[in-house]
Amino acid sequence: MTFTGSRLIATSAALALAAAIGATGASAETAPSAIKIGTLYAGSGEFAVSSQAQYDGLKFWAKKVNKDGGVFVKAYNKKIPVKIVAYDDQSSTSTATTLYNQLITQDHVDLLVADFGSVLTSVAVPLAKEHNQLLVDVTGSSAGFFSSDNKYLVDLSIPSSGVWPVPLAKYLIKEGVTKVAIVYGSNDFDSSQADTLKTELKKAGITPVYDHAVPTNETNYTVLLHAAAARKPQAMVELGYMSNDVAFLKSLKSSGLHFPMVFTIFPGQFKTLMEKNAGKNALAYTYSYPAPPMIKYDKVSLGLNTDQFIKAWEADGSKSAPNFVNAAGYSTGILLSKALASAPDMKQLSIRSALEGLSGNTSTLVGPFALSDTGAQMGERLPVAQFQPQKDGSLKTVVVYPDKMATGKAIYPSPQG
Repeated sequence: MTFTGSRLIATSAALALAAAIGATGASAETAPSAIKIGTLYAGSGEFAVSSQAQYDGLKFWAKKVNKDGGVFVKAYNKKIPVKIVAYDDQSSTSTATTLYNQLITQDHVDLLVADFGSVLTSVAVPLAKEHNQLLVDVTGSSAGFFSSDNKYLVDLSIPSSGVWPVPLAKYLIKEGVTKVAIVYGSNDFDSSQADTLKTELKKAGITPVYDHAVPTNETNYTVLLHAAAARKPQAMVELGYMSNDVAFLKSLKSSGLHFPMVFTIFPGQFKTLMEKNAGKNALAYTYSYPAPPMIKYDKVSLGLNTDQFIKAWEADGSKSAPNFVNAAGYSTGILLSKALASAPDMKQLSIRSALEGLSGNTSTLVGPFALSDTGAQMGERLPVAQFQPQKDGSLKTVVVYPDKMATGKAIYPSPQG
């Protein structure tokens, strides 16, 4: 059969129209009913409280976007609901390994979000890389995770732990504290902080008078405290997870020992919970890294600001005030929303590229968002604060460093309790 003249033109036009209609139909057909976000949480074990707080923050974001019809996905040019696929790893790295693998190979999730902290994130890093699945890191901040040969990891909500102690070190140096004792957990999260702290102090000619690593599951610090006290430090720094901080502060309170300055990590993230578990008296005059929403960033370009987040969180029916890990879970979600709205397709590295496009020009309630070349979050810097007792029995969070963020002066040395 042959075609000539106007008939050929008409047929060509018809074929082109049919192709266009077919392409549009195919695009609509291939749009999924939901964007599947796979994650883990710890329903029990040593990371349960922090992990469930992060999970709650992510669920809060998902509930909020789904109420508005879902997230807008540029690849499909439409809003699509979010579905969270989550499993309980029970704070076990071996269980987490199995479940991360299930999310990738069986559930075929569109986005993979790590569980809380460096320990439970650590097993996901090589697994995600092996399967070319982008791992969205929320609070696993170990500096050792990030390397130039792994493009399948991006840290969205917390600075690399390797930079956390820089303000602390600068504060100690500024205040003329030269005798420092350090006790830290023998895991990536805590040891990387200890390394940075010692490196920064060394620049000022300061070598710790006491330097000791403990198992991550350490529960009794009494002997270590007495050993450190014998060196007469001006500052006692304990770097651990929340369970370590509680055990450390309880051991310190019961020991009868006194240090001019005491620093721990997690009261700055879970102040209310730490007051309940360790006691207000144990927290009095201690120092920590205060994190949002305990502190507020004035400039928020994406998502709810601190006051809006607190109001929305309480309106959602939560029985407790939001903490930093709640905010980190939410902030991760809004960054993913923005990336999906600009990524040309759903390929994993396209989504990472979209996130990189937000770097340096975006700020959420947890602070400035800026990624290094290796995917580490470098925009935030956690200040130093002291918990100062008030007449009404409360503990006021007073930011003491850096000066531009300070809300008051430190009480140093701390009074004998």
